[in-house]
Amino acid sequence: MDIKEIVERSKNIRAAYHQLEKQQHNSGWTVEEDALAFLTDAGLVGRHTMSQQKRWPAKNTDTELEHKLGECIWWLAVLANRMNIDIEEAIEKFLSKTENLLLNK
Repeated sequence: MDIKEIVERSKNIRAAYHQLEKQQHNSGWTVEEDALAFLTDAGLVGRHTMSQQKRWPAKNTDTELEHKLGECIWWLAVLANRMNIDIEEAIEKFLSKTENLLLNK
């Protein structure tokens, strides 16, 4: 799967969630609410990582960790899209800058 497919599928799923939000709350989540949801899921990645490493007791750790890692990537694609940032370009710029900084000395 490439980044373009991830972005497109993520946009479609987010649109479906917006419809549910409108049914339940009469409005879809704001970008800020999406960002907070991402941060919550990122925190859960940390907690499930602790569990996987036997530093925190939790059930279904491997399944939950895999799900939350995928969900965080999904959220990043959603957030970039909602803020008009080309995620593919952002990743390329980050990787190139970091490679030049660390690998091309």
